[in-house]
Amino acid sequence: MQYRTLGRTGIQVSPYALGTLMFATAMGNTPQDSARIIHRALEAGINFLDTADAYGDSEDVLGKALEGRRDDVVLATKFSRPTGQDPNHQGASRRWIVTAVENSLRRLRTDRIDLYQLHRPDPRTDIEETLSALTDLIRAGKIRAIGTSQAPASDIVEAQWVAERRGLARFHTEQPAYSILNRGIEREILPTIQRFGMGALVWGPLGQGLLTGRVRKNQGNDLRRAGLFQHLNDERRLDAVEKLVPLAAEAGLPMTHLAMAFTIAHPGVTSALIGVRTMDHLDSLLTGLDLTLTDDILDRIDEIVPPGTDIGALDQAYQPPALATPSLRRRLPAARGAA
Repeated sequence: MQYRTLGRTGIQVSPYALGTLMFATAMGNTPQDSARIIHRALEAGINFLDTADAYGDSEDVLGKALEGRRDDVVLATKFSRPTGQDPNHQGASRRWIVTAVENSLRRLRTDRIDLYQLHRPDPRTDIEETLSALTDLIRAGKIRAIGTSQAPASDIVEAQWVAERRGLARFHTEQPAYSILNRGIEREILPTIQRFGMGALVWGPLGQGLLTGRVRKNQGNDLRRAGLFQHLNDERRLDAVEKLVPLAAEAGLPMTHLAMAFTIAHPGVTSALIGVRTMDHLDSLLTGLDLTLTDDILDRIDEIVPPGTDIGALDQAYQPPALATPSLRRRLPAARGAA
């Protein structure tokens, strides 16, 4: 395993990181099955594990599986998404952060978190409030590094400036969506991350299932999520997949290996999350660890999906208020005209 430095933290992490959303018991696995998959990943050299307080009982499952092996992993979790009906059991306020971190520490059966991430931007909370609380947790030894997830480039820049002006800890990482089909972050997010020396832990490298080859245009499939998410039925995305399938075949590669190798080839990407649910899924991906793509293959991918381009949008993608709230992009009727 060729380890990479996580931003400027000095922490060494594997290019493949293990995402643990699928290990929540509601997803169908037993804690014992999940533990076996986690241990297999560790044996293969994967040392970077990512979870979140909003992933059901994933933190509990992960904490139990890591008993006696905590020092062998870089452990990341996230906060800010709702964990109940209480309106204050979410967000990025100091009030919630100091509670959320204690809850995660307890479930993970550890006394520190290596990377604590803001799961989604919280426009209602001043970034100084968030950074101040996270800085205190770093000084208290409860967390080691901090990061964001799906933050717009402008938010990343603002947080860096606020940290510098106020003498607060700065975000060390960002966790955006990235795959052959969703390359929009190449335009601003990844260059901004690189400019500030941040690490990138990207999710969705398999296009949320489209880049496995199991979902094809005008063909049936056995992917349970296909009937639930629009991005798995987007004609434009399916058309791109139909062009990628013969490219992978010509190169003698499984689609999953092509997708993973593409994702970690970008110099701004530190690690790519693999969200496996079964041992077979993990073993299949592990066989592609030593794969590197030639410039010719990367050029041909660029022809199918141009750099900086998103083909459709992921259902789980964060929508900033400026896009999600009509009143923020529409003047009052009386003020919309030019005269």
